[in-house]
Amino acid sequence: MTISSDLWQANQDLAQACLKNPFVQGIADGSLPKELFAYYVGQDAFFLEAFARAYSIAAAKAPDWEGFGVFHTLAGGVLEELQLHQGYAQEWGVDLQAIEPGAATRRYTDFLLATAWSGDAGLTTAAMVPCMRLYTFLGQQLGASQKSEHTYTTWIRTYSSPEFDQLAQQLEQLCDRYTIHPAPAHTTYRYAMQCEHDFFQAAWSYDA
Repeated sequence: MTISSDLWQANQDLAQACLKNPFVQGIADGSLPKELFAYYVGQDAFFLEAFARAYSIAAAKAPDWEGFGVFHTLAGGVLEELQLHQGYAQEWGVDLQAIEPGAATRRYTDFLLATAWSGDAGLTTAAMVPCMRLYTFLGQQLGASQKSEHTYTTWIRTYSSPEFDQLAQQLEQLCDRYTIHPAPAHTTYRYAMQCEHDFFQAAWSYDA
């Protein structure tokens, strides 16, 4: 078993908790109030900017040229994801330039960037893989159970796509390649997964 698959299996409780979160279930059946999704879009755009920066920091620390290139390719994928959010923002009147990060968002981005700056490339991947693998998992689960199209079908299609899964696999391969110390990787991965759950719960609890 690879380190990335071991990390994912060790955190199935949090993956299932995210899947069952009322925010995610509201995306699944299209019942999520639009004002909550609009809040999420703004917060996620703020998060993705930090995610792209973490990729760039990891690229600078990559011990080989091949990894440097893959990290930059993955950063390009984040920029494409941000374009999706910009489309949502225009549709629902969200000003992404005026977003104030909530506590859960700030906690996640501060942790991510602190790990990228202080850790090596392997530890940084352990902090970043949870987002990619979890969203692939959620997209595939929601896509498999979707019965008809609704407001959030584009979101589901994006994260259930083979293209997004391929990005997650590329990052997991870097995690397998660069992780030297499994114990800190487990702690870092677990914390990131908890941040993911808190992020969804914060969006669900947002008082519009």
